[in-house]
Amino acid sequence: MQPKVVQRILGLLLCIFSMTMIPPAIVGYMYNDGGMRTFILSFLILLVAGGLMVWRVENHHAQLKLRDGYLIVVLFWTVLGVAGAVPLLVSEYPQLTVMQAIFESMSGLTTTGATVIVGLDYLPKSILFYRQELVWLGGMGIIVLAIAILPALGIGGMQLFKAETSRAQTDSKLTPRIAGTAKALWLIYMSLTVVCTCAYFWAGMSPFDAISHAFSTVAIGGFSTHDASIGFFDSRAVEIVAIVFMFLSGINFSLHFLAWRNYGLSPYKQDSEFKHYSAFLLLVSAVVVFGLFLTSEMNFSDAAITGVFHTVSLATTTGFSTTEYYNWAGSLPFILLCTSFVGGCAGSTGGGLKVVRVMLLFRQGLRELTRMVHPHALVVIKIGKSRVSDRQIAVIWGFFSAYVGIFVFFLIILITLGLDQITAFSALVACMNNLGPGLGEVAANYSTIDDAPLAIMCFAMLMGRLEIFTLLVLFTPAFWRK
Repeated sequence: MQPKVVQRILGLLLCIFSMTMIPPAIVGYMYNDGGMRTFILSFLILLVAGGLMVWRVENHHAQLKLRDGYLIVVLFWTVLGVAGAVPLLVSEYPQLTVMQAIFESMSGLTTTGATVIVGLDYLPKSILFYRQELVWLGGMGIIVLAIAILPALGIGGMQLFKAETSRAQTDSKLTPRIAGTAKALWLIYMSLTVVCTCAYFWAGMSPFDAISHAFSTVAIGGFSTHDASIGFFDSRAVEIVAIVFMFLSGINFSLHFLAWRNYGLSPYKQDSEFKHYSAFLLLVSAVVVFGLFLTSEMNFSDAAITGVFHTVSLATTTGFSTTEYYNWAGSLPFILLCTSFVGGCAGSTGGGLKVVRVMLLFRQGLRELTRMVHPHALVVIKIGKSRVSDRQIAVIWGFFSAYVGIFVFFLIILITLGLDQITAFSALVACMNNLGPGLGEVAANYSTIDDAPLAIMCFAMLMGRLEIFTLLVLFTPAFWRK
């Protein structure tokens, strides 16, 4: 372990993050809402803090090891969650406690989309834009952005990339160099954001709302500039645009890059995870649409759009809404909440367990059933034409076991802290899967939750964003041994 090198990199990354205060400062100047002073002050605070961290260890240079990468990723997301709360505390509106500000910041950066703020429609535009910016930066991972920048500073990025990217992904790169891979992913990410912005504007949103909601849609974050979320616009065109781009953002971004580079759709057609992802959304959408048609007063057209919108929104862990879906009859709200356990594809901006993990767990279950009937049979699990090794299956089972164990542990703590069972369960599902809205007391927002449960939920959001193992490995004695 190289603590001084880790400190130096954290300081550099914090200096980079301070630059994100400039766009909302410009928005504050444009709308004259007082936000320019807030964000300039926040910029100086974070820049000085990062600069001091670097100044203390500026002469310490060494090659990063994988363990250093894990430590930097965890510490940076933790530090970033606190640093991101600075403008929310400096600003006169909204008036938040320290824990609420950290929760809001962590929720944005982890693309959870849970909020403690009520009255979004009346907040300064600069604050609203900042919240959306946090989600957008967290979507692809600001660490991946840093990978494209750090080589220019003389720091390699492979260790950070391995620590940041999903463990369900393969080790293949899109380009020969890791910095090129990061740049390729950001090119697709930014292009998708620009196209989404234009589509929202075409559908009738104002330029400010179009940019803000494009940030949140492509990042699968769910933050909105209005308390009523997408329902504020009361527009089928807006809902259809959201459905399309939520679906696209839940796909592995590597597939988008390969499709763009090859000028064709063959990467999607050949990808097993994409096929299961599409089939899963189609199946759940059908159940929700017909359930909504039978149990509500909606006609079939309205039930179809509303049902598909909320299925894609919650299954991809975006968290947008157009109506109070948590008040729907029967088991529909619970079904929608449970879809977030599956989440998006590996390599997407979505949360959850990831489609590929659920797919392999299901196939492993079928293999064990086959072995019960044919004990000596050699049953091979494949993804496409590639065989999945027993080692990979063991890792996925380990991930799933850790997920369930941590979920139960956090659930017991939240209930002990006074939350009712429905609120505790749904809030934990929403936070660990980076979904946002839950049921019960947290159906609309988290404004009534006390600081202690909010702190637990912040940790759960971080667990979900870093896919558990990246954070858990820091608690193992072997990690700290020389």
